[in-house]
Amino acid sequence: MSQVTLLRTIRIAERPNLIWVEIETEEGLTGLGESFRGAQATEAALHEQVAPWLLGQDSRRIEAVSRHLATPYVGFHSAGAEGRAASAVDIALWDLAGKRHGIPVHEALGGAVRTEIRAYNTCAGYAYNSGKTGSGAGWRRSVSAGEEMRGPYDDQIAFTRDAGALAESLLAEGYTAMKIWPFDPYAEATGGHAITLSELKAGLEPFRKIRTAVGERIEVMAELHSLWSSQAAIRICRALEDVGVFWVEDPLNKMDDVEALADLRRQTRTPLCGSETLSGAVSFRRLLAADAVDVVMLDLGWCGGLTEARKIAALAEAHAKPLAPHDCTGPVALWAGLHLALHAPTAIFQEVVRATLATWYQELVTDLPVIRSGMVQAPSAPGLGTALHPSVKGREDVLIRESRLGG
Repeated sequence: MSQVTLLRTIRIAERPNLIWVEIETEEGLTGLGESFRGAQATEAALHEQVAPWLLGQDSRRIEAVSRHLATPYVGFHSAGAEGRAASAVDIALWDLAGKRHGIPVHEALGGAVRTEIRAYNTCAGYAYNSGKTGSGAGWRRSVSAGEEMRGPYDDQIAFTRDAGALAESLLAEGYTAMKIWPFDPYAEATGGHAITLSELKAGLEPFRKIRTAVGERIEVMAELHSLWSSQAAIRICRALEDVGVFWVEDPLNKMDDVEALADLRRQTRTPLCGSETLSGAVSFRRLLAADAVDVVMLDLGWCGGLTEARKIAALAEAHAKPLAPHDCTGPVALWAGLHLALHAPTAIFQEVVRATLATWYQELVTDLPVIRSGMVQAPSAPGLGTALHPSVKGREDVLIRESRLGG
């Protein structure tokens, strides 16, 4: 038996959306997990609901733990605090499993299908998604008129100013795919219910600049951030048909409305991708049964962790749909997504943000994925392949909370 003896949560004020979970066992191993958004609520769920049951359980029984944590009476399928808590714990248990056997998580899952996977760069900046509390677009950083770039990878500002030059910069570093969201600023005026022709033209301009600058040498994804109702989303997707985007991501403000999403898909030639916002295999089963998406995206810190994610990956494979793990949140979820992407047969991309990889991700964990010529390499270290940087727990703004067996 490998009994769970401690559950520890770590948060820092500088990154208020992030929460890390460390699980210790009687054999002296520590597993690391992570989730994002609603960190205070997730912390409460972990210590008040999860820890009293988890402490004393056998950490090797990952499926049993997942089944218990992923089916509370309320809260899971909307990816609420219970779902985020379950995700973080599950990632930590898989990290433990790899460390226990001296193998990387992708091997513990059943082995890698590939030794590297193509990266696409989400063109966020250094402080993107770092706001404090709120919901919807309020979580994400907006670009102000005349704002100066704070470094070479302030890519959100770059795509609003000269998307063509940004594409050239990415190609020079080996990236062959990128994601931008120029339509977001036009959603607020009508609550996402309408977009004018002039706004549509302005939103299309970065895509046209990319094609003018680099032709077809780079794939471009359009992110709509669940900001639009059906009619506006249809108009945007049809307009994007002429610029050949690889996908439109999360086009509707209710990505669990599979009927509306399937109707949108029937009305456009633009491929649809969804959705990082969904949690649990059942939600994705409904999405796929409705033939509502062309590409399946999931977030390992929200969907239920690796245990639930590999079930979602199996559903995607059964429906012959490609898979693309999400990352625009934290470094541990990125590691978990990478292991899934290496293992899942239909995975085609791992999302990365070069701005965070080059800066604050390095301050939080000991190791980050290696990218060569636009391809993310398979790690060989046991477990996830990383740990919290020792300096994190010594920060002045850190908040650590522990629940102990017998404590």
